Amino acid sequence: MTVTLRKEGLIGVLTLERPDVYNCLNLELLVTLRRLIAEIALDPDIRALIVTGAGDKAFCSGADLKERKTMSPQQVQVYIRTIRDTFTELEKLPKPTIAAINGLALGGGTELALACDLRIMSEKAQMGLTETSLGIIPGAGGTQRLPRLVGKGIAKELIFSARRVRPEEALAIGLVNRVVPADQLLAAAMTMAEEIAANAPLALAQAKFAIDCGLEVDLASGLQIESNAYQLLIPTRDRLEGLDAFQQKRKPVYRGE
Repeated sequence: MTVTLRKEGLIGVLTLERPDVYNCLNLELLVTLRRLIAEIALDPDIRALIVTGAGDKAFCSGADLKERKTMSPQQVQVYIRTIRDTFTELEKLPKPTIAAINGLALGGGTELALACDLRIMSEKAQMGLTETSLGIIPGAGGTQRLPRLVGKGIAKELIFSARRVRPEEALAIGLVNRVVPADQLLAAAMTMAEEIAANAPLALAQAKFAIDCGLEVDLASGLQIESNAYQLLIPTRDRLEGLDAFQQKRKPVYRGE
């Protein structure tokens, strides 16, 4: 398998399983990844998702350039559409997602991390949109998601220079949420995921929707998106459970209803 999915309680862990080639993205892996993302979207037992890479060298080193070299221009177009659509499906997943960046995350690897909601980076990892050094540009959302995350000026510097970003800088510019020792990465990601998954899944989905969609419109429209998302939660059983639990001074038991 090029990608595996395992469940630990309410947490799903997606792992790229090509460590011998730095978990680079061939077409087979992308097709499998997209299928698993579709399954996760419909799985009520997964309330938060961690995305990581096998081994200790790479999260994902981007496109499989050996495979790319054998492709016709038309096949390259199919590949680019597949990777872009796959990452978009990950971004739209109605559940919080965390990239656990365990090693090199270059090109499409950084774009994969950008498609997640949150990013935790190993002290030994590196990130970078390195495509201009190969005569191309980021084609799986990097030119759009990076400036929305770190600002236009920093994004242009990183994409134009194609340089690698080390953990201290990644944290300083807001590219990642946290940096942790390599041997604590998955544990830190799991702790964050469990903290998130303890909350109401319908509320998490609507919060994610409101944030992501609201950032793309003016403030007045964004506030209306937030209001509409809130209205959807008023009749839910989870909202009443939250109130009951607060009154009874106990932990709520959310069922996604």
